[in-house]
Amino acid sequence: MTHGNRAFKLLKGGHCLAPEDMGRKDLLLVLDKIYRVEENIPLDFIPDMEVIDCTGKLICPGFIDQHLHITGGGGEEGPASRIPELMLGDIISSGITTVVGVLGLDGITRSIPGLLAKARALTEEGITAYIYTGSYGLPAITLTGKVSTDIGLIDQIIGVGEIAIADSRSSHPTVQQLRELACEARTGALIGAKAGVVHIHVGDGKEGLVPLFSLTEESDFPMDMFVPTHLNRNKRLLNQAVEYAGKGGKIDLTAGETDDTGYSVPSALELLLKNGVPVENITVSSDGNGSVPSRNGNPPGVGKAKQLYEDIRGCILGRGMDAGTVLKTVTSNVARTLKIYPQKGVLSSGSDADILVLDKYDFSIHTLLAGGEVFIENGRTVKKGRFES
Repeated sequence: MTHGNRAFKLLKGGHCLAPEDMGRKDLLLVLDKIYRVEENIPLDFIPDMEVIDCTGKLICPGFIDQHLHITGGGGEEGPASRIPELMLGDIISSGITTVVGVLGLDGITRSIPGLLAKARALTEEGITAYIYTGSYGLPAITLTGKVSTDIGLIDQIIGVGEIAIADSRSSHPTVQQLRELACEARTGALIGAKAGVVHIHVGDGKEGLVPLFSLTEESDFPMDMFVPTHLNRNKRLLNQAVEYAGKGGKIDLTAGETDDTGYSVPSALELLLKNGVPVENITVSSDGNGSVPSRNGNPPGVGKAKQLYEDIRGCILGRGMDAGTVLKTVTSNVARTLKIYPQKGVLSSGSDADILVLDKYDFSIHTLLAGGEVFIENGRTVKKGRFES
């Protein structure tokens, strides 16, 4: 990297996956935005600008993780099992530049004010952070007393979730309760110009996606406002996901699942595409910093945000899947679901300068920029959070 005028950065000579394959392109950044994407931008276009050599590299949008326990998950085995807050370094080392924080099960010792404060802290540290109001159960815990008001008036709150179904830990919501929740989310979305996502945790329970099938078939809500997640946790559930996506629904896979009990992300993505599911209906998230239950005699653990990057890398390198297709599941598809496209999830003029530069051969992270600021340079983290050494 040639350091110069840091207000202007030129990413030179890389192969651009925007995530569509654009071939060799140069990207000119001005402050926190992408200004130009062209075949050749001269080095003297702006005097003394900062130049990042991307020869032999892939340039793609920073990953968007729509399911991350930024304030920590766990707590299901007593107070000592509560997982600490996630640090900035764990996020950026995973290629992630935008997150959506969730509470999960614990709406008792964790709170929406705490989740919001953490999201604002991460934003101050340089990435983009949103949150969902609510937790597993209904009635939803909120900041203002109503889901619609939270979404409509609080900038960082873009939906409600993760509401649990098909899980012994859920509040076992009826279809009518889900309908009322969706009405609140939809109202807040219209007032606040938000996505109003209803983000749904689907457990191992017998009913699986049945409540969501009933809700979407019996109501007039736009189908793309519902995002069921963890759909690769078992084989029966993924079969339901194929049917749900075939009706136009959005489906979210969780990184870190294995083929022992369910489907790994590479296996699930292959199966979904083979069954004709449009890739635009598929997203992948990490469930990072949440608790991982004990399985096959292994003790419980902590989900890693970096598993998202590892699974995406595994799809491309391990299975030989098309890189642009795979990258859509963590960039443009997520941005469209969250209604933050084309600000996020794409490399185009006017988009945020959230950029991930990967080695062309082993897909290791070479450079990461969030809002035009360099966080990883030549594979080395150069900016961390306030309390990271």
